[in-house]
Amino acid sequence: MQNQELEDLRYYLALALAPKIGPGVFKAIIAYSGSAQHFFKLPKGKVSKTPKVGEKLIALRNQEHELLRKADELISVSLKKDFTILTPSHPSFPNRFKQQEDSPIVLFSQGQSNLNFERSVGIVGTRSATSYGKTATRKIIEDLAVYQPTIISGLAYGIDIEAHRAALALGLPTIAVLGSPIGRIYPAVHKKTAEAILDTGAVISEYPPDSSMVPGNFPARNRIIASLSDALIVVEAAEKGGALITAEIAYSYDKDVFAVPGNLQSQYSEGCNLLIKKMKANIYTGPNDVAEALFWSKPGEVKAQKPKLDLSNRDKDEVTILTLLQEQNELEIDSLSIASEIPLGLLSSKLLALEFEGIVKSLPGKKYKLLL
Repeated sequence: MQNQELEDLRYYLALALAPKIGPGVFKAIIAYSGSAQHFFKLPKGKVSKTPKVGEKLIALRNQEHELLRKADELISVSLKKDFTILTPSHPSFPNRFKQQEDSPIVLFSQGQSNLNFERSVGIVGTRSATSYGKTATRKIIEDLAVYQPTIISGLAYGIDIEAHRAALALGLPTIAVLGSPIGRIYPAVHKKTAEAILDTGAVISEYPPDSSMVPGNFPARNRIIASLSDALIVVEAAEKGGALITAEIAYSYDKDVFAVPGNLQSQYSEGCNLLIKKMKANIYTGPNDVAEALFWSKPGEVKAQKPKLDLSNRDKDEVTILTLLQEQNELEIDSLSIASEIPLGLLSSKLLALEFEGIVKSLPGKKYKLLL
């Protein structure tokens, strides 16, 4: 690492380690100051104009030397234990994070640290997985293996660990997102699986080594699973729990969310069935559901060219609708109505007709996308 790179990293970590600096405030500081080092060096008058920064945060600059000392300790420990520190300037920092305002500002990684994989699927579910849920998880990953996705999950009991183990058995890379500090596997009984993951995948955490482990870390890590996943599949979930939180986050990120429908008598299918009912998840029926949603093709498969959209025989409203969907990829019906200036009633009937023709597809959340 060059001297300037090391100095940049020291100040970046110093600011990231400062108390009460969350992702939103941190990013506002960097956007205004240009860099973490500049934040510490700018005159107080200029720093005071930084959005989201008040007197208490400005006072943190008085702790510059102490924060730099902590940053140096963190760099030293990470080098000693072979942890990779990933910041946005690192080539392996996830590009997928750029679209989310609440994404981590620093990650710690073990294993194969490049987190910019071509394809990824998140698999989540209850910690109290039934035999049906475990079997379904293995089957899903077996069916998706031909597309060679990276499997993302949280190394927890139940569906998570089943997903990691199925991926390893099939030779697929898998990423374990910890809610605990890097280097501290929780639950400890999954340590051997975590070690096996390092050969082809990675174990990652936003929490530095030797930091405190608090319950709130685990719900927070769900946003990382959602962010790294191109599609998220909920296999089994109760009406409340971490899997539902992850699904809600993925839905808010405009990810493709799928849920495996389950027995109406099982409490661990309530969450999946509820997601489908609320149209926040598509029903998962097989690997083609994911492949079609993400436009994946199998290795060596020549993907059929999409037919060119012919608007010559369409009426004015249809041309407007299809043109907007072509430009935006997908739109929520209210937004489409505003943009097209077509009343909702008429728009709904037009969209239904186009859906019957196989030209558009309805998505959870009253969204529509163009299929051609």
